[in-house]
Amino acid sequence: MKKTNFFLSLLALALVSSCRTSDELTTEPSKQEEVHNKIVNVTHHDGRPFSTGSGSGSAQSKFTAGPGGGVLMQGFYWDVPEGGNWWNTVKDKLTAWSTAGIGAVWLPPASKAQNGAYSMGYDPTDYYDFGDFNQNGSTETRFGSRAELEALITKAHAENMQVYADIVINHNSGGQSEANPFTGTNTWTNFSGVASGKFQRNYNDFYKNSYGNNDEGAFGGFPDLCHANPHVQDWLWGRDDSVAKYYKNVMKFDGWRFDYVKGFGPWVVNTWNSNVGGFSVGELWDSNVNTLEWWANNANSSVFDFAAYYKMDEAFDNGNLNALNDDMMWKRNPYKAVTFVANHDTDIIYNKMPAYAYILTHEGYPTIFYRDYEEWLNKERLNNLIWIHNNKATGTTSILYTDNDEYIARRNGYNGNPGLVVYINTSSNWQERWIETNWSSQQIKDFTGNSSWYPTTQGDKWVKIQCPPNSYSVWSLNL
Repeated sequence: MKKTNFFLSLLALALVSSCRTSDELTTEPSKQEEVHNKIVNVTHHDGRPFSTGSGSGSAQSKFTAGPGGGVLMQGFYWDVPEGGNWWNTVKDKLTAWSTAGIGAVWLPPASKAQNGAYSMGYDPTDYYDFGDFNQNGSTETRFGSRAELEALITKAHAENMQVYADIVINHNSGGQSEANPFTGTNTWTNFSGVASGKFQRNYNDFYKNSYGNNDEGAFGGFPDLCHANPHVQDWLWGRDDSVAKYYKNVMKFDGWRFDYVKGFGPWVVNTWNSNVGGFSVGELWDSNVNTLEWWANNANSSVFDFAAYYKMDEAFDNGNLNALNDDMMWKRNPYKAVTFVANHDTDIIYNKMPAYAYILTHEGYPTIFYRDYEEWLNKERLNNLIWIHNNKATGTTSILYTDNDEYIARRNGYNGNPGLVVYINTSSNWQERWIETNWSSQQIKDFTGNSSWYPTTQGDKWVKIQCPPNSYSVWSLNL
């Protein structure tokens, strides 16, 4: 779901529409590692050293996955600057992102939408116009030209990064008026004139039509695409030049972020994935973990962990770290959970650094929001957490202690990697706790540099650790 800016053709004036509408896991470690590596689709860490003083990164320029897997960057925000330069802006940041340990970038909808050079892409008209046809008032999209998009993707791949396309297949906009026998009126459902000549649509490709009156959900008054129509299925994923196969085989996208999946059945994403492959994540805006798990299983896809998102808001903004004991998608199935602190639609968490410390030390596939990284938060501290995630955040998770303002959890390690202990403290005082680690009679340190302690664990693996006020510490073997 997203804000959507579009021109309402009937009235020929601008309209802006906004739609906002277990303490211990027992996941098999071998599967954990397998899925992490499958997500980022790159080889294991090749041994080139990172800085271990604070774990903040190295001079390497290409992303290589560490034992903990990869991190996703949302490479845009709502209303990025107009003028067709966004693809170049992102391309110029890829080397730095790769160096920091970011393994993939999610781009905004890349094809021409009704609002042309002003659209964020969520009102799609021509799925095959990436800024190379003069239609809807411009040749380039808001983000740039097709050549600039292709250069971005090529650069990302040179940095060993993947690129995920934002796919909007629930609704369309920008069609011409036509008589519609199913409504008895004229509807804006004639897409026979799209400049690419591909995926031409008419009233029978949208609800209501000969296939029924509606599907799971419509959005914003847009024509609601009918996935039950074989013509739509063929053009979305079936034929050799379908949208999915064109994006993957010609444009070289590596995966998909499916927009507003509440609007159609999970079988649509499942069928897309089985026909085309690639990483996928669905935007199912729902805090109910049962609903998220149901959708992910039936779609054969990852899903954004909105359950964790709202629990983090309760924990970090409302003084109740006990909320982190509650159920979340990453606890149900970490291989299908994409965790996040903010995105282009919603940004309700105020106390963000402990939230990033949480998602970058826990299971799931963590996402970093462009503006948090590039504009609003401390990039060095985020890079440190990315390094910790990629190199230390391995194995299953055990929650060791919670109260209103303290939270301690242990990653249990995997395949020789020692794992970690994360301590989050939202109180105004330093805190100390005795906790049970993975390690017997070994020296540990705080890889954030927030604590200067170098304690040695007892023979029974217990040790006292500390955390500064309104901050976090992350402990592991001093190696």
